[in-house]
Amino acid sequence: MARNRLELQALLESLPGIEKVYYQPPENTKLIYPCIIYNFDKFDTEKADNRDYLRRKRYEVTLIHRDPDNNVVEQLQDLLYCNLERVFKNDNLYHYAFIIFY
Repeated sequence: MARNRLELQALLESLPGIEKVYYQPPENTKLIYPCIIYNFDKFDTEKADNRDYLRRKRYEVTLIHRDPDNNVVEQLQDLLYCNLERVFKNDNLYHYAFIIFY
């Protein structure tokens, strides 16, 4: 059964400790923290017999939080097919960038 983006949105919104979830927000959007921003990244395709055998949507999911010791990171890491890629600090906000296949 294929899952869609709105199901991913609902899943991210259900995480405790998250104020807002944004999908590809415009640059002029005023963000409310802590939040999650996610974007469609690409299709991950596996081939067999010169044909697409499996195609999954890959999303970049970024958690932005003021607290470096928040527990949302572990909640995201526990999601199926989700992996933490990098962590960085910008404007006194902690950014945790994940890749999730959904």
